Amino acid sequence: MFSRSTWLGVVLVGPTAVGKTALSLRLAQRWNAEIVVADSLQVYRYLDIGTGKPSLAERQMVPHHLLDLVEPPDPFTAGDFRRLAEVRIKEIRERGRLPLIVGGCGLYIRALVDGLFSGSASSSEVRERLARTVREEGEEVLYQRLLSLDPMMAQKIHPHDSYRLVRALEIFETTQRRPSEVRGVVWPRRKDVPFLMIGLWRPRSSLYRLIEERIENMMEAGFLQEVRMLICRYSVDCKPLGALGYSHLISYLQGRWGLEEAISRWKRDTRRYSKRQMTWFGRDERIQWVSLEPGEEKACQRIEEIVARSGEGG
Repeated sequence: MFSRSTWLGVVLVGPTAVGKTALSLRLAQRWNAEIVVADSLQVYRYLDIGTGKPSLAERQMVPHHLLDLVEPPDPFTAGDFRRLAEVRIKEIRERGRLPLIVGGCGLYIRALVDGLFSGSASSSEVRERLARTVREEGEEVLYQRLLSLDPMMAQKIHPHDSYRLVRALEIFETTQRRPSEVRGVVWPRRKDVPFLMIGLWRPRSSLYRLIEERIENMMEAGFLQEVRMLICRYSVDCKPLGALGYSHLISYLQGRWGLEEAISRWKRDTRRYSKRQMTWFGRDERIQWVSLEPGEEKACQRIEEIVARSGEGG
């Protein structure tokens, strides 16, 4: 369907639990593709059940790249992802196959598609200090600080979106410029993007039901045992253990919440996260959206119609 001289690859995005993994396997088999995973947690070894990492059988079915790269305490950035992804994409194309980039991490997708700011608007020391403020005092403290420094940017960020709050204040502290002034320079959006970008969506009620089912399945698959193993090996303060699910079960194991409350909060926070993902991707006019509600086969057909209409079908 694709020739080596057209798209560099296809980017498949969407919120957590929407069904990216299953559909990407179908498409990869149809297109003779290999999957490049754009997930900020699946790069870590031993974070398997809680990240929804593809199973061994799925990896044997279709080659997957950029999984299990680093230990949980090790740093890994969007810049690292971009450099490694570009190498894998080149290698896949040289084999005469199609790179299929799959994930819900908007920052990683943006880094690959648009590139990253090459200046000094990044500081791990500042970022960790701000993240510690969130853990100890809550997001509201950072939100009020951003509101006083840059009301325009504060209006664009939800008061509980800790990632974007930390990033905005990190930009201010490292550049001494308001984030609303710098942001367009940080990630200039390319119009001539060399990827075909497809987004997957479901009605919110269906997505929320799938989120609940996914979390329940993770618990049945032994996620609590995975978390116990991780906190025996690593500090609970290492970055990936602050992620959804991991942080909730750590709070349970440390006695702050009961198990039922931890799971309930995990479900609630995952629903909120899925809304933020859709907001992020929804702002990108280059993404062409396909509903998964009619079923995977019809979604595949719809995607192949988009490919043909884009003039890249063979």
